[in-house]
Amino acid sequence: MNHFISVWKNSFNYGGRARRKEYWMFALFNMIAVVFLSVLGSLIPGGSSQPVLWLTAWLPMIYMIASMIPTLAVSVRRMHDTSRSGWWLLINFVPLIGGIWFFVLTVLDSKPETNDWGASPKYNGVAVV
Repeated sequence: MNHFISVWKNSFNYGGRARRKEYWMFALFNMIAVVFLSVLGSLIPGGSSQPVLWLTAWLPMIYMIASMIPTLAVSVRRMHDTSRSGWWLLINFVPLIGGIWFFVLTVLDSKPETNDWGASPKYNGVAVV
């Protein structure tokens, strides 16, 4: 949960690096929040009335729009952790293979050496041979 909160606090921080754990814990809690809001929306009584129907249908979508900037920021920092530019997020626009390749990039381990975006948060102060 700390990683989820720290990503929201660093919503506009596109510099630095984000470990795999931070990225994937944010993704996990983000998905849990969307599922929770979807279930909550379906449990609200009076679903046939127009205002309640609008709320139940759009509640998860409003959350996903609100979480776009933190998701983008943590994704850019994740690319920095693998010694890649944040522009690698654009690989997602390549049909079929782009999403798979971006997934592979997010699963890769951190680069232990210091790069253009700072020291490794995983190997900080540890000598790697």
